[in-house]
Amino acid sequence: MFNNISFILHKPQLSENIGACARAMKNFNFSKLIVINPKPTFPNDKIVATSVGANEIIKKSKVYGNLEPAMKNIDILISTTSRFRNKNIKHIKLNELNKIDFSKKVAFLFGPEASGLSNNDISFSNYILQIPSNTKFKSLNLSHSLIIVAQTIFQLLNIKKSKYSKSKKIKPASKKNIQSMTNLCIKHLEEINFFKPREKKPKMLENLRSMFYKMDLSEKETRILSSVFASLAKKKAD
Repeated sequence: MFNNISFILHKPQLSENIGACARAMKNFNFSKLIVINPKPTFPNDKIVATSVGANEIIKKSKVYGNLEPAMKNIDILISTTSRFRNKNIKHIKLNELNKIDFSKKVAFLFGPEASGLSNNDISFSNYILQIPSNTKFKSLNLSHSLIIVAQTIFQLLNIKKSKYSKSKKIKPASKKNIQSMTNLCIKHLEEINFFKPREKKPKMLENLRSMFYKMDLSEKETRILSSVFASLAKKKAD
């Protein structure tokens, strides 16, 4: 579905921003860039330099003189804006983008740095998207806006695929490891008369064990903690 998504820069004014947008797209596995009537010569060396490894996105990008012809292969257009638009177009939030059917051809439209999108540009849209920000300082850099949207969509498309697991080299602590460490800790705490008043000792022990057992410690970490407890007790004795 990544290939169904395009990012459209409408009348971008700065080469650095265009290059940074291409870089942001590659960071999140997107490759389709559309540029509408750019102010700088496109492409140019500054754009390529600031794309930092995303030169192929610049090379394969499509350039149009105006917005209308760029809409031919787009099913859903989502326009980004920092201003509320009193138009009969659905407003959508970042956390509602999961409602979009990304099996269709979807494009995100970003306006020029100085002025943003006009109401005429917005009229092509199916949705208007506002990125939450400081109400007293809403204007975001073009590439910053794009990277926020790109990361959000990347996460949505990968949410079922991304499974993070611990390294196989990390051996989880067994109940026996944790019990041994906990008992050592308790032994040394008793030696310094930590559990007082005495009537609260059972509850304190319960909380202590609960804390250690829910920490998801590794075998190595229990050994380290056991050494710490033993060292502290030795220091106290000295």
